[in-house]
Amino acid sequence: MKTSLILLGSLALCALYPGGANAEATGAPKETPVGSKPLGIAFSVKMTGPYAQDADLQIICAFKHKAAGDAYQGAMKDSDAKLGGLISSLRNRGEFVAELGETILFVPPKESIPAKLFLIIGLGDESSLSLDTLRVVGRVAAREAVRLKAKRVAWAPVIRDEGNSTIDVGDGDSAFVESVLAAYDTQQRLQAQGLAEKFAISEWVIEAGPTFFDGAVEKIGKGIQATLPVLQHRETAPYSTLTK
Repeated sequence: MKTSLILLGSLALCALYPGGANAEATGAPKETPVGSKPLGIAFSVKMTGPYAQDADLQIICAFKHKAAGDAYQGAMKDSDAKLGGLISSLRNRGEFVAELGETILFVPPKESIPAKLFLIIGLGDESSLSLDTLRVVGRVAAREAVRLKAKRVAWAPVIRDEGNSTIDVGDGDSAFVESVLAAYDTQQRLQAQGLAEKFAISEWVIEAGPTFFDGAVEKIGKGIQATLPVLQHRETAPYSTLTK
C-alpha cells in the first residue's frame, strides 16, 4: 500500500511519489533552505525522492553487493523500478560492486526520471558503515559534480531504504554536507590559482522524507555553521611553487 512507505528520511527517502495524490493536495513538495548559500551553493532539504527531482546530477548511495541479494525498499525500490531495473541489473551482474568510493554514472532511460545524469556512489561493506563513510561519499560527490559540470545537484543516500538504521539521519546528512563543502572549497581554491577550469555549483538538494525532515534541516544547518570557520582558516599559500 502506497502510504506504508512514508516512514523514510533523508537517509531513508519518501517513497510516496511527489506527482501523486498527496502532492496534488498539498501543492509542491516541502523544501527548506539551509545555510546562507555557503560557498555560493544554495543547499536545501526537500521532501522528495531521487526518482522525482529535476537535477543535472542525481546521486544515491549503495552498499557493497551481497551475493544473497540486495535489500531494496521504499525510494531505492521505486527508483530502480522507474529506471526499468537498471540499478539491480548492474549489481546482480557484478558490474557495480559498490566498494567504498566506487562510482557508476549513467544517463537515465528516456521518459523514466527527470534527472539528466544519475550517479551511484559505493558505501562499501554494510558492517563498516560510519559517519566517515558519509564523509568519503561527500568528497566524491562534490568532485564528481564539478567534473561533470553539474550546476544543480541532488543527493539521496537511501541507506534506510537498503534496510540499515545504524546512523542517525541528520548526523549522516550533516557529515555528508560538511565534506561536500570541504571538497568544493578546495576546488574553488584550485580555480582561483588557475589550476582548474572555472565552474560553480548553484544548488544542492538533500532529498528527505517526512519523518526525519526537520532533524535533517537542523543538523545540516549546524554542520554548515561549524564547517565554514574551519575552511576560512585553511592555508592560503599557493598549492604549487610554480603558481604566481
